[in-house]
Amino acid sequence: MTKPEQDAGARLTRRALIAGAGGAALAAPVLAQELGQMIDLGLPGGPSLRPLTPAFPGKGEMIVQRIRPPLLETPMEAFSEGTITPNDRMFVRWNWDMPSAVKAADHRVAVGGAVKAPLSLTLDDIANAGEHVEVTAINQCAGNGRGLSEPRVTGTQWGNGAMGCAKWTGVRLKDVLAKAGVAAGATRVRFAGLDVPLTDGAPQFIKSIPLDIAMRDDVLVAWGMNGEPLPLLHGYPLRIVVPGWFSTYWVKMLSTIEVLTGEDDSYYVAKSYRMPAAPITPDDKDFPTVSITTMPPRAFITSHADGAALARGKPLALEGIAMGGDAALARVDLVGQGLELPCELGPDEGRYAFRRWSVTLPAVMQDLAGIGVRAANANGIVQPETLVWNPSGYARNVIERITLRAQ
Repeated sequence: MTKPEQDAGARLTRRALIAGAGGAALAAPVLAQELGQMIDLGLPGGPSLRPLTPAFPGKGEMIVQRIRPPLLETPMEAFSEGTITPNDRMFVRWNWDMPSAVKAADHRVAVGGAVKAPLSLTLDDIANAGEHVEVTAINQCAGNGRGLSEPRVTGTQWGNGAMGCAKWTGVRLKDVLAKAGVAAGATRVRFAGLDVPLTDGAPQFIKSIPLDIAMRDDVLVAWGMNGEPLPLLHGYPLRIVVPGWFSTYWVKMLSTIEVLTGEDDSYYVAKSYRMPAAPITPDDKDFPTVSITTMPPRAFITSHADGAALARGKPLALEGIAMGGDAALARVDLVGQGLELPCELGPDEGRYAFRRWSVTLPAVMQDLAGIGVRAANANGIVQPETLVWNPSGYARNVIERITLRAQ
């Protein structure tokens, strides 16, 4: 990290966490009558229309999947501007009810379990646990694109906008763990936040990661997002950041860190956020499952929407974004209509970030039906031609295709 980055991180910390940044509060939830115009997500298996609204605090126009707990999807056109998703356009996903206010001075993070010295850490303690680090990483819901599954699956019917890329600032998780001292026999690190179930008896949202992942240099306890304090909707005052892993592990409003010495039998690890261990059909039952963990590569056309009109006989410039998932993006190819053209990649902002791509076709004389872009990462993982279906719609990375009309 450069000296300016360290200085910026220190200023952010003092402003947001230590020097009297009292806390954060959320305005009253948006009301149904305040919802704006509708957008068609093109979902094949069910109702496709969703409202658009700017009425959530600190948010621009977002697709409203649910009001409470909030589920807000980023419109795809927001990804055409660059690789970093502004805070006011980043998708929002809460499993359970989030507090409407958090007072920074009173917030504590309990560190316990298999540690040498259990601790209760203030935000000041967290900020002073180690070097301030900035990581650019994609935050993507495991169910992103679920609504495009055929046949239809249960769960939030997201389009492809449950994702975003930000610059996250914080300290390394391993430095926070070092303050307590990890005991012999540790296997996993588990996290909980301040969100609470809406119904009695429902499981608390708790997630864990293997110890070797927790000890990576890029796994953070973060307080900053794109150079600003975390917004309340994104987990103020602290959240976990696990680059390359789906956002279900990025626990928000962090309140508890627990070191485990065995497997994690909590509901959201042992029972939920799991997918078939091998490909299945919709008719299969009682199949073994594995936890959702790392993200696969994906690519999207953002310069043109499905059904857009082209000028017949003119060159066509296509652009978009791509990701390598848990490894660096290696290449992007335009495919379909007998095409397989390599795309030019834009600046590299890090292995876990979005990367721009572009390609230009000569004079287009006919419709382009079913074209898409195919991403491959440095580990040799390539987007598949057909959907690998699963009953929760997790980890979608089939090539996304559109049709353009020549006029």
